[in-house]
Parts: sequence; C-alpha cells; structure tokens
Amino acid sequence: MALEVTRMTPLLYTLHSGNLYGTERMALATIQALGPEWDPIIFSPPGPVIAEARRLGLGAVEIHNDREFFHAIQPWFSHSRRLAVFSTRVVHSLLVCAVNLLYRRRIAHLHMVHGGADEALSYGQKRRMNHLPVTLVAVSEFVRDRLLVHGVNPKRIRVIENFLTAERVASAPRRPQFAASGLREAIVISRLDPIKRIDLLLDALETHPELKHLRVRLFGKGSDEQKLQKRAQKSQLSITFEGFSTLVDQALADSDVLIHCCDQEPFGLAILEAMAANVPVIVPDKGGAGSLIDPGRTGLRFESGDAASLAARLTQLNEATPKYLNRLTANAAEVLGTRFSQRERVADYRRVIEEALA
Repeated sequence: MALEVTRMTPLLYTLHSGNLYGTERMALATIQALGPEWDPIIFSPPGPVIAEARRLGLGAVEIHNDREFFHAIQPWFSHSRRLAVFSTRVVHSLLVCAVNLLYRRRIAHLHMVHGGADEALSYGQKRRMNHLPVTLVAVSEFVRDRLLVHGVNPKRIRVIENFLTAERVASAPRRPQFAASGLREAIVISRLDPIKRIDLLLDALETHPELKHLRVRLFGKGSDEQKLQKRAQKSQLSITFEGFSTLVDQALADSDVLIHCCDQEPFGLAILEAMAANVPVIVPDKGGAGSLIDPGRTGLRFESGDAASLAARLTQLNEATPKYLNRLTANAAEVLGTRFSQRERVADYRRVIEEALA
C-alpha cells in the first residue's frame, strides 16, 4: 500500500512480526503517545498489527521481504530532511543505515530490544550495530545486562521500560477491592512454551494439597500445551486452558492473583495489566519480570525455578488479610502511574530523539 509522504517529520516504526503480542502492542502505543508532531508509519509483515494500526489512524505498509522494505522506506528519506526510525530487527536497522548513506538525512535511529528465548538472535546479533549511529533501547535492566554479556557497546544502550497508555489504564476492567481472605481464581497470561516454566505452577499445586482448591485459567498457546493439559487432568487440578481470547482483560479483573513463572522474561507486559486491574501478582526473583516488582509492597516474588517457594507465596496470599491484599494493589497502581506511566516513559523517548536530531 503506497502512502502519501506529508510535510511532517516522519516516524518510521519497522517490525519483525505482524502479530499483536507485547512488542507490536508497545510499538502502537509508543507512536500514538509521541503526539501529533510526527507522521507515524508502521512497516510490518502481514498480520493483525497492520489492521490495528489503520484502525488507530496510523499509516501502515505491509512488507514481505527485505528488498521490499529497502525500497518502501526510501520515499520518506527522499522527501524529508530529518526522520525518526524505530526498528525491532537488525537487518532493518542495517538497511536504514544503508539508505541514509544515499540520502544523508539527520535521523534519530532507535533499535528496540524486547528480548526473547533465543539468546543469539535476541541479543548476540545486536553487536553488529556497535559502530553504527544507532541507539539500542532495552526495555529492562535484565535486557541491558544480556546485551552487555553478548558484547554490545554499553555507550549505545538506553533503558526505557514499557508502559501502559493512559487510555489503556483508564479503560481497564478492575477487580473490586478484597473483602475477604482466600484466593479462589488465579490467572496466567503466557505462551505455553518450556522457557515460560508453567510446569512450576503445576508442581506447586500437586505438592501442596492446601492449594488444590485454586482454580487457574491459562491464557496462551504453545508447544507445552498438550503435555500440561494431560498432566493437569491426571493430577485432577482445576486448570482451564483458554488459548488466545479477546476476553482476557475481563478474565484478569475476575481473578484474585496473576502468576508469572518465567525467570528469563525480558519484561512482562501482563504484569502491568494486572496492576491496572487491581490484581496482585506473583513473579520470580530473576529476569525482567522480577525487576518490575518491589517485593512485599507491589507484589510478591518467589525463588526462581523453585516450586516450593512459589507455593509459599501463594499460601501467603491465600492467608493474607483483605487489608494487606488491597494495600498491595493500591501500591502497584501508584507505581503504574509513575514508573510505568505513558507520560514518564514517552518523555524518555522524546529526549533520546531530540538528542539525536540536535
């Protein structure tokens, strides 16, 4: 789809995936929040993010290969003296640098690092940009540390955490305040892949009979799904496998706790969504997810990879007073409005862009 190039400063956001997972949702939220001074255009492979971008009134160009991408971005370089470019794929960043060798424009070039399961792909390849005019934006200190391990130049890295838009927070369904002790409904929002460690939750429930009453809804799909289903059925656990669903926001607000098991998570957007829904969270003490929680104040942390520790934290919340549970969610909501707010984090992006374009 060809788009008219306007006189406004272009903001090109190039995606490696056309899905609507955390990376793509944050891309849409970021360019929306940066304001009316930009002409935002999403470049993406086929997928639902293209339709969502257009629904939001954003420019969107569907790309099918690298050659197509290389040619698709050139009109904006040709007609603009300065640009902002966000990328999630190394090859795209390299091609942006190549195009700018032709046009010599002033650009703010941010490469977004959301991390992932494949260390070499998610972090190792990023060192190819060590000597290029590219700022790598890590979404957590955990991601920054992984980049450093893989030899990325520390001077190229900035940490800007993810956030929820003000609109997303305002419209989120919310759980009523706790009026009684006891957990009844738990929720997990995660891919069902080995790295996500959903098996830890089953270990905890199987070995602690006092928790077997807990009803758990799992939202997500993955390679472990059938194995987990068979195990839950064999152990007679009250676990429902919901797959992908448009009803997840309401299901979150209907829950008493969000459980996050992965200690390699780069960030964990569902944790912020639980904060917006007034739902307490339990996370491991390692990884990006662990860094989001102040233990005992905004949520609870268990020892990474330790099912007994996870069970202990579930028991702690199960026995907690309503006052304690409500204090956890109130503190989390406060942090959501500061550390993870649209205003604060978008201000970080503006500073990085303005520095590069100065």
